[in-house]
Amino acid sequence: MEIPRGTGEGGTAGGHLVRPPPNAPRPPIPPPPPPFQAGRPQRYWDSEPGQAGGDRVDPPKGAKRARRPRKAELAVKRTPSPEPRSPSRRRERGNTPHPPRVPPPHGLLRAPCPPLPPLSPPLPPPPQEAVSSERLKHQLARQEQKARAAAGQAARMELLLLEEPGYLEGEEGEDTCTVSQADIAAAVDLAAVGEGWGRGEHLLLGGRRGHVAALDWHTKALMCEINVMESITDLTWLHTETLLAVAQRKWLYVYDHQGVELNCLKRFHGVQRMEFLPYHFLLATASESGFLQYLDISVGKEVSAICTKAGRLAVMAQNPSNAIVHLGHSNGTVTLWSPSAKAPLARMLCHQGAVRAVAVEPSGSYMATSGLDHKLHIYDLRAYRRLHSLLLPCGAGLLDFSQRGLLAAACQEVVQDVSVCPPQKPYLCHRLPGPSHGLRFCPFEDVLGVGHAQGFASLLVPGAGEPNFDALENNPYRSRRQRQEWEVKAFLDKIPSELITLDPTQLGRVDPVSLEQQRQERAERLGYDPEAKEPFAPRRKLKGRDSAGGRLKRKKKMAAEEQRVSLPPPPPPQSPKKHPQTLGPAGAGGLEGP
Repeated sequence: MEIPRGTGEGGTAGGHLVRPPPNAPRPPIPPPPPPFQAGRPQRYWDSEPGQAGGDRVDPPKGAKRARRPRKAELAVKRTPSPEPRSPSRRRERGNTPHPPRVPPPHGLLRAPCPPLPPLSPPLPPPPQEAVSSERLKHQLARQEQKARAAAGQAARMELLLLEEPGYLEGEEGEDTCTVSQADIAAAVDLAAVGEGWGRGEHLLLGGRRGHVAALDWHTKALMCEINVMESITDLTWLHTETLLAVAQRKWLYVYDHQGVELNCLKRFHGVQRMEFLPYHFLLATASESGFLQYLDISVGKEVSAICTKAGRLAVMAQNPSNAIVHLGHSNGTVTLWSPSAKAPLARMLCHQGAVRAVAVEPSGSYMATSGLDHKLHIYDLRAYRRLHSLLLPCGAGLLDFSQRGLLAAACQEVVQDVSVCPPQKPYLCHRLPGPSHGLRFCPFEDVLGVGHAQGFASLLVPGAGEPNFDALENNPYRSRRQRQEWEVKAFLDKIPSELITLDPTQLGRVDPVSLEQQRQERAERLGYDPEAKEPFAPRRKLKGRDSAGGRLKRKKKMAAEEQRVSLPPPPPPQSPKKHPQTLGPAGAGGLEGP
């Protein structure tokens, strides 16, 4: 039997264990604790003074242990009442003294919790060499491959930053046509002002006295500069920037990017205007004698020569969507031509006087014309009707559409940019130092190039160029090797000149009438129809399973099926017509049928 340490009866103060004598009286049993009061947890100060030291006293045997209040009950009791407290209640609670704050016994104190370890980053996946399962190793390899592909795709997509087209917006009550080029140049960044035609585009300039210059505006380098010692009427790039065609006073010449003469085409004499069809590799020329000629530059052969019978041809444009050539004539008409037709596909009366300029939108939906009557008309080529008409102070001699649908018109020394729908007022205006002789928008840039009597000028037109380009169609950053591969592929994908029509969607359709007519003509020429089906001849079966009656039945059955297929479908059933009832004679008192 052990006795707890202390200074009780029969013990020593040194804390040694002392066994009491056998006839010594036992210490009195402490009274049981007070019963638990419902609704209030028991505090440590509610115990007797002798129990405040932390001595644990076991309850008597058979006594029920008090139930510990639940957390929900404690929470409900701790929740303050939402009702406002009355002053009397607040006064009563204020007069109630709080129990003394006695320090808890040493046995009830808990040791402080150890600090939590810092959060570590997730462990990397185990290497494939440490994985024993072949299936798991294959899954890890596939996940790693997908992650690398996604990272590479994201890196490539960062280069394709989608840009938005620019625009020019004036202040309240201000017209944009009053904004000068100096104000626009001061508002944009220096890169746009310095690059001008940029994005790898090449510029070709030609003078009236025979001066030809090719420039690379991306590097600001002069590619070639020659003097042909003849007057130049028109010049254009061919399928690449390494070849250019120049229409001189007598004949048509072809040069390379270094200024070396490659060919002289004497069959094309007196050329006034030229247009290159990139998807067909055709060079269309209009001469002063009224001939429209097509040259296939891939083989160097003349495809077609058409006599328009309309006099001198000085106005020419092409439709980029279907490769149809538009010619303007002195009688105010515009004709549409194809190399496979000897007559115009369509003829439109546009002006009361001679036509001075023609331009077609890149989508092929609109056409703009200007004439000597000082009017600018915009037509819808899908319905061949006029949409808008604008009267200019003087007739526009040059017209050109941008990639975003802006129309540039040069009226002697004044260049105006108007929108297609609706052109009530100009978008921008600029006065040149001399009369204009050439007008062309730079692709993929907000720049308009104008050639005038004193040189060349680049005008900034916000919102004119397409901000996003297709690298598979027109890649301005292609290298020399990429250009060579693109050239070979373009030659293989060349579209024949016979497929140039007004409606390109007709190429995918089949004309059953023409097909049946060709079949009949072939049968008459050969004396028999090679596509006719041979008459059915029943095959003989094995011995003992064939008979003449069976073969005849099969033959009649096939004849009936062929006749059923060849018969036209029956007409749909019609509802019986009801005869109208008429009013009977006067005084009949009823209705009478026919």
